[in-house]
Amino acid sequence: MTEAADTERDPSLDEVAPGVEIRDLAETERQIEALLFAASEPLSAADLATRLPAGSDVGRALATLRHRYEGRGVELVCVADRWRFSTAADLAFLMTEEREESRRLSKAAMETLAIIAYHQPMTRAEIEQVRGVGLSKGTLDLLLEIGWVRMRGRRRSPGRPVTYGTTDAFLAHFGLGSLSDLPGVAEMRVAGLLDMNIPADFSVPDPSKAAGEEDPLGEDEADAPEFHQDFLE
Repeated sequence: MTEAADTERDPSLDEVAPGVEIRDLAETERQIEALLFAASEPLSAADLATRLPAGSDVGRALATLRHRYEGRGVELVCVADRWRFSTAADLAFLMTEEREESRRLSKAAMETLAIIAYHQPMTRAEIEQVRGVGLSKGTLDLLLEIGWVRMRGRRRSPGRPVTYGTTDAFLAHFGLGSLSDLPGVAEMRVAGLLDMNIPADFSVPDPSKAAGEEDPLGEDEADAPEFHQDFLE
């Protein structure tokens, strides 16, 4: 009779450490759940043990919890010996949101864009000369990235520097039919963009009449790796 009773014994009882009641293990699991849920970062088994009552079987409780949450929307995972609750990997698409964010151009970017628009084609050095300050790579890179400025060609001068001009996307964004529709002196005065005491001989450049002072970029040259590296550094 004794041997038969031992054979029919619930094997799950053997998984409980000696001296630890099932209800105590369940309570340890609840406590670990609460700690991991409230923690701002993953916790190690040692971290958990310092907060739990003495004698708590942290390792066995973690193993049981991990098995219990397996396959659910939230799972218990261990990364670098630290435990945390995480959404199931196959449900990541539910947390993905695509949205467009408008970016406000800096004052330096707007100045650079205006200089290129009115004086194109222009090299980086010429832009800096007009602004009176150096031009950071990021400023021109941003204008190239959003598609309002493009490489036009190379100046026929020592070093053959690349020149820049505006694009059709620039015209479309600002509601311009062509470069000749850019605001002139009168419009700028009305908008408060020009000092009323500007010299009488002051004139606004007309980019639509700009002569072709540069060689066009060839198809291969326009896509040359050195340009992309220069822009992204």
